[in-house]
Amino acid sequence: MKTIRIRLLAAFAMLAAVTARADTVTIVTSFPKELTDAYKKAYEARTPGTTVEILNKGTSAGIAYVRESPAGNKPDIFWVSAPDAFEVLAKENLLEKLPDLNPAIPAKIGDFPINDPNGFYKGQALAGYGIMFNTRYLQANDLPAPKEWADLAKPIYFGHVATCAPSRSGTTQLTMETILQGEGWENGWRQIAMIAGNCAVISDRSTAVPDGVGSGQFGLGLVIDFFGLAAKNSGFPVDFVYPSITAIVPANIGLIAGAKNADAAKKFIAYSVSTEGQELLLEPKISRLPVLPAAYAKAPKDFPRPFEKPITAKVKFDAQLSEARYYVVSALFDQTITFRHKELVEAARAIQAAEVKVEKSKNLEASKLLDEARRLAFSPLVSPTQISDKAFLATFKASKKDAETAKKVTAVEEAWGTQAKGNYAKAAELATKAAAM
Repeated sequence: MKTIRIRLLAAFAMLAAVTARADTVTIVTSFPKELTDAYKKAYEARTPGTTVEILNKGTSAGIAYVRESPAGNKPDIFWVSAPDAFEVLAKENLLEKLPDLNPAIPAKIGDFPINDPNGFYKGQALAGYGIMFNTRYLQANDLPAPKEWADLAKPIYFGHVATCAPSRSGTTQLTMETILQGEGWENGWRQIAMIAGNCAVISDRSTAVPDGVGSGQFGLGLVIDFFGLAAKNSGFPVDFVYPSITAIVPANIGLIAGAKNADAAKKFIAYSVSTEGQELLLEPKISRLPVLPAAYAKAPKDFPRPFEKPITAKVKFDAQLSEARYYVVSALFDQTITFRHKELVEAARAIQAAEVKVEKSKNLEASKLLDEARRLAFSPLVSPTQISDKAFLATFKASKKDAETAKKVTAVEEAWGTQAKGNYAKAAELATKAAAM
């Protein structure tokens, strides 16, 4: 009798475990708690017995988590703002195809497909990239409101800006890619480096930038639009602007290959693009742009309406290009900016101080020294030829799987860091010399 009881208890425990697993949808996402909590609460209320489990991870960390989770025990849904991240997962066969879900969602936003043409992920919201600024901070520091990315490279903003490392944030990666694709590789990197030289901090969390701008710790930050719009609509003294060099692309959602609970995951994904799911995006604390045009009927009067009044996007964003150089851009930024930020800031400080004096003196030799200082401090250490070299880019991708290749890539990255340190020191020296002349 005792043996039967034990077996029954074990069977009930196993059944309970299977049931719990069947009723749980596990989502890997980089989105803030305000958004994920709203969807979790709404969906669980709508589907009693279902639990939505949120695993909050930065985009790069999320990719690694999906990649490294064992087969048969992977999470169910990947949900982030970066289309290039989905390209990475799709090419590694880590996403399952999805059926058409909501025919009322347009095929494109501008020239960019809202849903993956191959069916591996769906557009769930729209995302633009721009500048968030604290209006009180600007007034207190007598700073003008910015309009373009190039404004953030001006000496007047030295020490007032913040951004995140793209290796820690998919949205920052896309912001940097937007600038690079809009301005071209060399000019785009020069602009990024000059902005970074003006930054008070290179954060390791994307949310630290809007939080810091909202609290007045920083004056301005490079952010995805919903951070700025949500803070503004929640009453913070902030504003947000889309520069002319911007891109409007989908924030996506996809079903992970080998998901533990694929059927329930498909239902959640369908809900996220339904009318009810899309209207959730308009809550003030979320303030995201729906992919469903009809949802904007419930949007506030001054809310962006990309389907009625298109947001000017001069960049025809190329997700394939962004995906191809994803790891190189992240690594180059970290080695020359994130890990060498102090040296970059000192070089930028010396260059800006010299610019004032050289402009007054009109000294030709000093101008040449200053030009060389700028070249050393702000030019990319990867040439246009290298960044277009498929074999070079493939090596960085392969390093994520192959230990021998990883050693070679690490050596390249360390060389970048060493060269950047030397370049910044030399740039500061030349700028100081030019100022003295």
